[in-house]
Amino acid sequence: MHIKAIHHIAIICSDYARSKQFYVDVLGADIICETWREQRQSYKLDLRLGNGQLELFSFPGPPPRPTRPEACGLRHLALAVENLETQITHLQNHHIDVEPIRLDELTGKRFTFFQDPDGLPLELYEA
Repeated sequence: MHIKAIHHIAIICSDYARSKQFYVDVLGADIICETWREQRQSYKLDLRLGNGQLELFSFPGPPPRPTRPEACGLRHLALAVENLETQITHLQNHHIDVEPIRLDELTGKRFTFFQDPDGLPLELYEA
């Protein structure tokens, strides 16, 4: 098997409008396609985020994430940025709490964490 790249990451949100605003207006994702799926009573929003793709889904009554961040399954999404302080200021200007900057002891790179509207841990990694 040879995998070229990760095609997309899918996220289920509890409040579609709030999450759409966060990913589009705050994180700067571009909308590729938005689809209402009547049969599932669900939106599917395809977003371009950097050179990757994110799918945002709304389903009626999704269960909450069990714990943060050490539950089995996806731990967090890491987003590469050039200037950590600039991005932290941008998030704080949108009233988003950001953890203190940490240093990756293996790579020497700086990073920090914040959360999406549903508490999904997101990481900014200075690349």
